[in-house]
Amino acid sequence: MDKYELIEWLKVEYRQFRALLEEIGPARMELAGVAAHWSMKDILAHLNGWHPTLIGSLQAALRGEPKPPPPWPAQLQNDDEINAWIYEHGRERPLSELLAETHQQMQQLLALLEALPDDVRIEHVHHQERVYHLVWLGDERFVVGEFFDHFHDDHEPDIRAWLAKTEAA
Repeated sequence: MDKYELIEWLKVEYRQFRALLEEIGPARMELAGVAAHWSMKDILAHLNGWHPTLIGSLQAALRGEPKPPPPWPAQLQNDDEINAWIYEHGRERPLSELLAETHQQMQQLLALLEALPDDVRIEHVHHQERVYHLVWLGDERFVVGEFFDHFHDDHEPDIRAWLAKTEAA
């Protein structure tokens, strides 16, 4: 896979993600219980909360600069603490803002991938049923599909089960 195929893969993933959001629809986005007490809007805020670390790190690597600090406080050390912080900072945000942010982040990521050299090293790691796409810039690797990989692995099963349950009711 070259960078252009990687970009197309990412665009397909994004279209599929948007189709799922459209299937859920605005009326159900804020219903709790999709994953524990989280709504789909909460999951969206969660995904958006992690995405700037990839975008910022990739931007810095392309410029030859050090990796920027994450957007959350430095004292937060593990994923549970970070997720709780992201949840608290995202739960009051309007859905329209979160959807626009998702789109903006995806456009930023696509633009960064376009800026990569044509001969950028892309590695594929097979784990269980998924293929993870790693972009290498020097000695640094970036999981450019992290947004969707995490979504598919950790959130999509809950969302699909919740969606089936709400449609059957």
